[in-house]
Amino acid sequence: MAERLSAEARKQALMGLPGWADAPGREAIGRTFIFRNFSEAFGFMARVALAAEKNDHHPEWRNVYKTVEVVLATHDAGGVTALDIELAKAMNAIAGQFGTG
Repeated sequence: MAERLSAEARKQALMGLPGWADAPGREAIGRTFIFRNFSEAFGFMARVALAAEKNDHHPEWRNVYKTVEVVLATHDAGGVTALDIELAKAMNAIAGQFGTG
């Protein structure tokens, strides 16, 4: 099982993750991605799904038209772990391929 990051370690990790912040009222991090259209948003989600499946670590997310809202936490660790930070980095990189980021 992945180990939950301390508050200080999470804060340090967020400094290297543009657009990400602590999720209000949760031991989690979140970000909203906005794309040019639904097709780009869905393409982003499809690419992230492949990375998530490869690492067996899956996001909580919601899609409405061109917006994708994401929350990351490792439930069995009770908060944010290195798995979440790595997935957030991957999401930022994938979003950058669409000119979002």
